[in-house]
Amino acid sequence: MKILVVCGNGLGSSFILELNVKKALAELGKEAVVEHTDLATARTEKADLFIGAKDIIHGLDDGTRNIIALDNIMNIGEIKEKLTPYS
Repeated sequence: MKILVVCGNGLGSSFILELNVKKALAELGKEAVVEHTDLATARTEKADLFIGAKDIIHGLDDGTRNIIALDNIMNIGEIKEKLTPYS
């Protein structure tokens, strides 16, 4: 599974979220390729799952992508809960 973590600029917050997604996956005992990028680049990328803060991630929702919109990118519990149906 490839997971693309998205933020507005593809820098700080997406990198932090990438680390948190990897931690959540490890706690769930699951493996995936996790990368981070900016919103514009994400529109051209292929991934099984796109994850980001709810205020920006819906910009990727074209009806064909699996999207996880997070209320708090620092909340490992929320990340694990929302990842579970996909893992």
